[in-house]
Amino acid sequence: MPDYDILVIGSGPAGHRAAIQAAKRGKRVGLIERKARIGGAGLQTGTIPSKALREIAYSATMGASHGMRNVHPDIIRQHNFLSESVRQKDVVIDKQESVFLSQLLRNGVALIPGEAGFIDAHTLCIKTPRGDEQRLCADKFILATGSRPRRPNEIPFDKERVLDSTSILHMQELPKQLTIVGGGVIACEFATIYASLGVEVIMVDSHAKILSFLCNDISRNLEKSMLHMGIEFQMNTQIQSITRQGNKVILDSESGAIKSDCLLYALGRIPNTDGLGLDMLGIDCHTRGWIQTNEYFQTNIPHIYAVGDLIGSPALAATGMEQGRIAALHACNEDEKIISSHLPMAIYTIPEVAWVGQTSVELEQQGKAYVTGFGYYRETARGQIIGDSNGLLKLLVEKDSRQLLGVHIVGESASELVHIGQMVMNLNGTIDDLIRNVFNYPTLAECYKIAALHCSSQMKQKD
Repeated sequence: MPDYDILVIGSGPAGHRAAIQAAKRGKRVGLIERKARIGGAGLQTGTIPSKALREIAYSATMGASHGMRNVHPDIIRQHNFLSESVRQKDVVIDKQESVFLSQLLRNGVALIPGEAGFIDAHTLCIKTPRGDEQRLCADKFILATGSRPRRPNEIPFDKERVLDSTSILHMQELPKQLTIVGGGVIACEFATIYASLGVEVIMVDSHAKILSFLCNDISRNLEKSMLHMGIEFQMNTQIQSITRQGNKVILDSESGAIKSDCLLYALGRIPNTDGLGLDMLGIDCHTRGWIQTNEYFQTNIPHIYAVGDLIGSPALAATGMEQGRIAALHACNEDEKIISSHLPMAIYTIPEVAWVGQTSVELEQQGKAYVTGFGYYRETARGQIIGDSNGLLKLLVEKDSRQLLGVHIVGESASELVHIGQMVMNLNGTIDDLIRNVFNYPTLAECYKIAALHCSSQMKQKD
């Protein structure tokens, strides 16, 4: 008889959700974690820490990027703001970790410390923190070991001046200048956090623009806000070298040298598959190591599943949790899968960006007839109250059916507002549902009605 029905490797958002879901179905579940604390990158080194720091920075500066009341950067520096922010961030992590532990205990999940690797298709070798080894067998396995920042050998990471997205969260003092290599989600989030606190930020990237996958209206709006913060962009730039010289970091490119106090290297992540023994089992992986799965998150070995960052894009905590839930249900012989493609996405920059559904470019490539409607924050009383004059909500609507095809938002609370559009889309709703709906006054949610009326007006004009 196996030791467990299901063994889950990794206690991040995907693994945590998978373990609890399987336990709720009456399975004997073990959750293996190699780090001293549970929660994975989502809780300990990624999602929650960076978002907590972002919230602290936003609150401290009172949304200075939107022209509201501002705390002068000199005051922030005098009060050792960053070390206090790190302390508050750690408090948030501790509280959330306690919640996770309580959930695991309440559901009867066995927490097993150690690093796991397959011996054969049904047996793991667990190397414990004390150096011992134990073998555990299970009927099924769910791999949820997550990912880590990509750290090329030629980059002189030192956790002091040359940083990745994990080590930057432990800085105790605000630098005067920060160079950020990258133009993606993580790079933009940290750029706006530190720029809002008065740090001189330069972003260097080989692409033509930041976040090129966004709708143009949204990316332009965000870029405008970032420029207003004082962020400098050096795009279409190839990096030649990064070196540490005393208390400075030198980035050399064809455009010249950039000298700064600190440098954040934020170009991609890689899956944590080292030591798992996937090659020995013959588990199929993509070129860069991301594990291939089917719609139920099974690998090519049916009793072994993979979820979360291990399987690549979208690599978000929210989607990882849903993947973990569905994998666990399928492992418990219950047939459930993600049936909706309308998954919400968010970027926690200042201001926030969020979207669900398709972009204008995608609709044009498909040859779909659609109209675009805008609801500007400045048109709502709530937007005027909070001082967010730049925020906007954009709807993409199919002309014939009036169905909502995409929602794109930039501005305060975008990550919350997007769920209204997501729900309408999941219910195959139309702009008429938004027009007929009553929104509290004053709220930013009124932008949905404004944008829907804008779309409806265009349709009448074209008919």
